[in-house]
Amino acid sequence: MAVYAAFLRGMNVGGRRITNADLTEAFEGIGGFDSVSTFRASGNVIFETGRRAEGELVAEIEEGLEESLGYEVPTYLRTAAELRAIADFQPFDEGAVAASDGKLQVSVLAKRPTDKQREEILAMATDADPLVSVEREIYWLPSGGLLESELDLDAIDAITGPSTRRTMGTMEGMAAKLPG
Repeated sequence: MAVYAAFLRGMNVGGRRITNADLTEAFEGIGGFDSVSTFRASGNVIFETGRRAEGELVAEIEEGLEESLGYEVPTYLRTAAELRAIADFQPFDEGAVAASDGKLQVSVLAKRPTDKQREEILAMATDADPLVSVEREIYWLPSGGLLESELDLDAIDAITGPSTRRTMGTMEGMAAKLPG
């Protein structure tokens, strides 16, 4: 059995509300997933399943959740090893992270940006909003609150396609829940 982390976009925002218990039930209702658990109330799910292609899994989850919940749920998957690598990665100097009034953010992308896309994204970084792009993630250290930032997140999504964002603390907490 392989262990995955699913990051669901748009959960518990706007008019959409779902408890972790209901999300777990909806996820289990799709079938073929074992040891389903959620983390925090923002659409983070850890589960086990037999080996299948990532694209197949994403399609099954998105279709199953839309049928169960009545709305689209864009899904971003990472293997247990990928989640551990994200949680262990230190994209910025520890002093800069400690000095920031913001929380280190991780944007989870559906696919790895091309070199050209990566250059465009990194060109948007400023001293107040540094960015690092690695694999299928963009790391961002806002100097203050997210709403205070001048970083154009919509422009980044226009380059990379839709993404979902979590704090590094969420990534670390999820990695700590992984079996083994």
